[in-house]
Amino acid sequence: QVQLVESGGGLVQAGGSVILSCAASGRTFSTSAMAWFRQAPGKDREFVARIMWSGGITFYADSVKGRFTISKNNAKNTLYLQMNSLKSEDTAVYYCAAQRGIVRSGLPDVRDYDSWGQGTQVTVSS
Repeated sequence: QVQLVESGGGLVQAGGSVILSCAASGRTFSTSAMAWFRQAPGKDREFVARIMWSGGITFYADSVKGRFTISKNNAKNTLYLQMNSLKSEDTAVYYCAAQRGIVRSGLPDVRDYDSWGQGTQVTVSS
């Protein structure tokens, strides 16, 4: 199991930027991919961005493509999400997640991920 702890959320104005971090510990050597998901009030948890732990290939949801950047520091076992040009619809609790095993093609799903952080709130004011 991998333990994940997010940080960096808060209140930001529309058009602004924020960076989220996710520190991983435990059995990180078994991780094949890590991702960010988000969940707005009354909505299902949705995929935001994914990065392969080896190689660094990235994949984004259409709603954040060109505005958000996912990155990692393997030496520090830390995942990041740089969020720019924020919109009110980006308001949500953001979760990082880790996956073991084969990463399938297609849009990532919550069921693909074994470990989850506690989440960090991002609120965008208009």
